[in-house]
Amino acid sequence: MILLSVVRLGEEAYGVPISHEIGKQVGRDVTLGSVYAALERMEARGLVASRLGDSTPERGGKAKRYFRVTKAGLRQVQETRRVLQQMWRNLPELRGERP
Repeated sequence: MILLSVVRLGEEAYGVPISHEIGKQVGRDVTLGSVYAALERMEARGLVASRLGDSTPERGGKAKRYFRVTKAGLRQVQETRRVLQQMWRNLPELRGERP
């Protein structure tokens, strides 16, 4: 969900909007700390890259950290989609059949 949110948000992908986007899609609050923890793990694995934006007085001089999905991250999203679609196809309950 985080990778998809980063793709959806494009140039505006930083912690708060990512958290709000996921919350909007799943219908529940997502903590900012969990989003940043996941982003740090993903960055370590090469799935996302980050850059610091300009510092702003509204943030007490602190810069926002913007994220983008890397090629490896896009491959991971596509592979996850493929696996989930395969799993869904193999559930007889979804085709109206009984197991």
